[in-house]
Amino acid sequence: MALSTDDRLELGRRLTRDVLDPMKAAFVGKDEVIDLLGVSLVAGENLFILGPPGTAKSALVQDLCRRLEGRMFDYLLTRFTEPNELFGPFDIRKLREGDLVTNTEGMLPEASLVFLDELLNANSAILNSLLMVLNERVFRRGRETRKLPLLMVVGASNRLPEDEALGALFDRFLLRVQCDNVPEERLADVVEAGWKLDVSLRSTAPLPPTVSIDDIRELQMLTPAVDLSGVREAYCDLVLKVRRAGVPLSDRRTVKLQRLLAASALISGRTKVILSDLWIFRHLWDREEQREVLAALVQNVLDGLEPSADAHPRARALDRPDPESLARDLETLQTRLGEPQLGEADRSRVRDQLGALAGRIEWVADAQQRQFLKQKLTAIWPLVRNTAAEGSAAS
Repeated sequence: MALSTDDRLELGRRLTRDVLDPMKAAFVGKDEVIDLLGVSLVAGENLFILGPPGTAKSALVQDLCRRLEGRMFDYLLTRFTEPNELFGPFDIRKLREGDLVTNTEGMLPEASLVFLDELLNANSAILNSLLMVLNERVFRRGRETRKLPLLMVVGASNRLPEDEALGALFDRFLLRVQCDNVPEERLADVVEAGWKLDVSLRSTAPLPPTVSIDDIRELQMLTPAVDLSGVREAYCDLVLKVRRAGVPLSDRRTVKLQRLLAASALISGRTKVILSDLWIFRHLWDREEQREVLAALVQNVLDGLEPSADAHPRARALDRPDPESLARDLETLQTRLGEPQLGEADRSRVRDQLGALAGRIEWVADAQQRQFLKQKLTAIWPLVRNTAAEGSAAS
């Protein structure tokens, strides 16, 4: 019997209470990644994790899959990875009968969760098949076509794409998140939590999940019924601001992004999207220097909101700016302004980015760092003013 809307909403609350929150207790300093895993899972979208080896990227996906009792497929891609390694070899018995049928047992086509490490090593031999899996949840090989039970693909790399050929692959991962080593002051917490997790995995029988893969499918079925009308105007306005700030956001991604807003609402126990669900926009960056710009644009939306118990926890989290990232972003913009071929449209985007970063600088906690960044910003502004009118308006 199909679940009622109230029952499905309770599944969203249980996903947070019984799966995501325990994961946060087990993995110190990974709250942001875990929240994005939850939202991507309910939305049926893909997540890209940027970070060095040894930062628990694959362990997080494995733990999520274990708690949901799902089938997981994970693989480390190299430049020489062949389709058989991901999708399975041809069935020899069928091949003798003249049929090209893939033996997918234990391979990607049978998994509910997939983790692809070093995603950007994908070569042309597997690229087209991967794109279809990511976008359509379909596996196609020759005349063979099958719908996949796949809920989410998580890709990881320690770098961002430089080759244009990988742009289409990267674009299929709607959300992006940084996953670094935890700060030095939390190292003791990491050691203790890691030991507890290792002991629990080795010495105790796994507890039966309170949220299953089938429950997640029920939640996914509810996303089309979520009401977005209350934030439509603010949503479109934020999309335009993101584009003006130079962050590419195609119409296709803009439409798909609404599923993530709906997922944020469902996890929070709501069937209506509210402004705080726009926190998702922080994770639409293509390059690292866009992260602080997006955070500033989102913060402008969230600052005026009253605290709400039914807001997603990531919207309530204090989003402190990173002084080092701000300094790097300012240096990047200063370098761009020195390019002789920079057109007026590009100059306008740099102005919007500087304006957004100016707001973030005010939130830097350390007074000395804040003053340094302000001085750096003040030195850059004259480079971007190309008319007397702009100069007088900025002053």
